[in-house]
Amino acid sequence: MTEVKEQVALITIFGGTGDLANRKLYPSLYHLFTKGFLKENFAVIGTARRPWTNDFFREKVVESLKGIEEEGFDPQDFASHFYYQSHDVTNRESYVQLKDLSDELDKKYELQGNRLFYLAMAPNFFGTIASRLKSEGFVDNDGFSRLIIEKPFGRDLASAQELNESLRQAFAENEIYRIDHYLGKEMIQNISVIRFANSIIESLWNNRYIDNVQVTLSETLGVEDRGRYYEESGALRDMVQNHILQIVSLLAMEPPIKLTTQEIRHEKVRALRSLRVIEGEDVYKYFVRGQYGPGTVDGEQLEGYRQAENVDPDSNTETFVAAKLMIDNFRWSGVPFYIRTGKRLAKKATQIAIQFKSVPMNLFGGQQSLAGNVLVIHIQPDEGITLHMNVKEPGQGMLTMPINLNYAHSSPDGMNTPEAYEKLIQDCLNGDATYFSHWDEVSLSWNFVDKVANVWSNTKEHFPNYTSGTMGPKEADKLVAQDGFEWFE
Repeated sequence: MTEVKEQVALITIFGGTGDLANRKLYPSLYHLFTKGFLKENFAVIGTARRPWTNDFFREKVVESLKGIEEEGFDPQDFASHFYYQSHDVTNRESYVQLKDLSDELDKKYELQGNRLFYLAMAPNFFGTIASRLKSEGFVDNDGFSRLIIEKPFGRDLASAQELNESLRQAFAENEIYRIDHYLGKEMIQNISVIRFANSIIESLWNNRYIDNVQVTLSETLGVEDRGRYYEESGALRDMVQNHILQIVSLLAMEPPIKLTTQEIRHEKVRALRSLRVIEGEDVYKYFVRGQYGPGTVDGEQLEGYRQAENVDPDSNTETFVAAKLMIDNFRWSGVPFYIRTGKRLAKKATQIAIQFKSVPMNLFGGQQSLAGNVLVIHIQPDEGITLHMNVKEPGQGMLTMPINLNYAHSSPDGMNTPEAYEKLIQDCLNGDATYFSHWDEVSLSWNFVDKVANVWSNTKEHFPNYTSGTMGPKEADKLVAQDGFEWFE
């Protein structure tokens, strides 16, 4: 059972009136409150340009908790720890007022100078805010100073380096927490346990026994109201550069010496360094891009990407990416890691499928095909593990049939799964950066993605090339079929 350690800190949220704060951050902090990780010695300051009062802000915080109230915990009591300041991130006077409020709350709640800053706003302000936090003395305290920033961390390697340098003027690398909410998901964090706590799994976790690895992050929704953002990013930058490559690094890493932040990060970086960089004409051999067009799903007519708001009618932006990644090291040489992600696909699912090699000879009759062994890690919407095996059919003879051994993490007799943001905020308060992205990981990921993006940006694609409600363009199926495989559904 996890020990409940009370956290003492002042949490300042830049972008405190935004959607992320209301949907994720305030409910996550409330869960930490009800579980005892936050008690009396904490305070939260929300900042944004809107001229709200403390009372109005607290009403909004309580509204964000509707449907998740815990018996015995008054949301009003929780919200009483929240304060609001109208703030212009470019104005020095705003920081002077914010510093005064911060010092006042530090004394009132006995926060020991511990400061957590959460930048839940546009990344073009990250450098400005960090600089002001430094110049106005926010980080000159006896306690800790930690900075959480949301993606995107740059648009390419050059912009990421520029942003990182601006942050490092005010915060050390071990004080910067680049959040990737996928790394907070329970089954992502379970990858290390599945591997390193089970000798039967880790002994098979190599190119002698594994045929291929597949990572799928599929969504049924389109870009909705994010057209302007998506035109700048596309699926490659939005999903592959961070979420998918982080998952691949956890799957491909070597066992760390110890389960510490430094050692785990070291092995993840080594895995990313082993990732074969694809550039030039090879991009078309290893990568497939797609863009969804109109389609009909359950009788509903869905518009194509180019018909979405704030999207160029002749857009060359990809909403789907499939790729064959190769890890050029001793453990994984020759094993393809297939990845795919996209919008407006047939189903919503995030899963990892590890397909093991077939038995060398079928002893159960030439007419009888044996299903392959597959270990599937279900990340969302279902959480759990499935192992696909072959057993004897009941009755006479030696006919085989496939069965599934299932563990459903979200079943009633299982543990309650903490929301990803809740887990990551708690980790940051604890000073545990294991499931946050280190700069070395970010730079290696951008270096890999930039080579692909540069080729695609200079080539006009024949879009749209898949219908809404399907699993992407046919070329994605051909990508795995040419190696004798198929996507695991």
